[in-house]
Amino acid sequence: MAQTRQPQLVQSVAAPQHYAPPTPREMRAHAVHRLQIGFSGLAAMLLLVGLANIIMNRARMNDALVGPNSESSETVGKTATENDPLADIGVAPAATSTAAANADRSDR
Repeated sequence: MAQTRQPQLVQSVAAPQHYAPPTPREMRAHAVHRLQIGFSGLAAMLLLVGLANIIMNRARMNDALVGPNSESSETVGKTATENDPLADIGVAPAATSTAAANADRSDR
């Protein structure tokens, strides 16, 4: 059988190779790539700002429709300490102090 020798595609390095500057075509390709990335970033930021603007406009429209004096009937008569949802469900202690609670009990 005859041995076939495969051609060597890459030459072996016998000596250190020096830096080869990029060709004008490579430099142009890098510049175009940077421009593409920059423009896509600007477009993404423009879309995010536009979306935030739309959300803020909708929130302002809802606030204008609801009005400043429209509160639910539950919260109209309550004080700030009575309007504690975490204390209502028993997750957090009530905001009133124990001395104030004892004073309320002694008045009855």
